[in-house]
Amino acid sequence: METISMRLYRILADEIISGTVEPGASLEENAISERFKVSRTPVRQALRELANAGLVELRPRKGGVVISISLDELADTLEALGELEALCCRISAERMSAVQKKQLELFHLQGVECMEHGDEDGYLELNAKFHQLICTGAHNKSLAESIEKLRARLNQFRAAQGGVERRLAQSHDEHEAIVNAILASDAERAYLAMRNHANRLSVHVLEVMRERQVSHAA
Repeated sequence: METISMRLYRILADEIISGTVEPGASLEENAISERFKVSRTPVRQALRELANAGLVELRPRKGGVVISISLDELADTLEALGELEALCCRISAERMSAVQKKQLELFHLQGVECMEHGDEDGYLELNAKFHQLICTGAHNKSLAESIEKLRARLNQFRAAQGGVERRLAQSHDEHEAIVNAILASDAERAYLAMRNHANRLSVHVLEVMRERQVSHAA
């Protein structure tokens, strides 16, 4: 069940990313508490989560200030994450256990079933498990931690991937290439397949963000 603080975080993050709340705007604890008719405790937690996501800068006893969101900085971070995920996929092709490979194949097959039944939410849930298993399969703690930090920083921005991941057939084909490469222990092919997948998603996120900013400016 979604907590009050996470609901506030999600709503405020969406408003910041969409441009409804502009860079430099103050997010005062009292004002947010009054707006949503909640105590200041979940408000403080939501603001901390926004700060962890790189969306606001906290000000002691004053709430937070919305950080300016640069498309160039977003592009840089997406590129870094894509390269790390591709590297992770390359290593996983060499290190994944037989059990993990079987689990990856099962996630992919379950995704196909979701696609055939038009279960978009189920597919997206399996998609998250699919990518997490590949990260785990590399058996590299430092790499996993680096990816997790970037994912946390990009969490709300990458939510814009929802639209493109709902193009289930295209996502399925890209996952198919990734699975086949890992099952064949072909490290280089796995790297290229994941990088292609990540790059497509990154391009989509940047397009969505650019359109939102242009729309808001108009």
